[in-house]
Amino acid sequence: MIWAGVGAVGAGAVGAEASEGVVASVTIRTLAVLATRGPGQPLPTLATVIFRAVGESRPYPEHGLVTAKDWSDVPPRMVRLQDLVTTKRNLDLAMVLSEDSTFYGDLFAHVVEWQDALYLEDGLHRALRAALQQRPTLHARVLVLH
Repeated sequence: MIWAGVGAVGAGAVGAEASEGVVASVTIRTLAVLATRGPGQPLPTLATVIFRAVGESRPYPEHGLVTAKDWSDVPPRMVRLQDLVTTKRNLDLAMVLSEDSTFYGDLFAHVVEWQDALYLEDGLHRALRAALQQRPTLHARVLVLH
């Protein structure tokens, strides 16, 4: 078992099994539960996770925005983590712990608003870093689809 300390990005520790040469990954639900745990407190129930829901796909229609340049015309705004539905179930733990994980690409997460839901399309590592730092909101570019 390999334990990766999260001291650089927040309190607590996140564990993930990995063998040599394999990048560790953990489920989003596991990280969400661990991020909501305070020092000395028992693990909360799964009902108290960070996100509104953990999804596995993009249920909304194709919107045609692919690159950071495409998204640059969408103005950023603050969104609450508890309002977001993820479009990925797993995340590379190395991406969350990386010092430069928010250096490349767009500075803002990409969110699609469709049928009264906010889908986190890109920037899951940013959302988890915010949660681990106990920040309830995230700056994101929100594309509204009708």
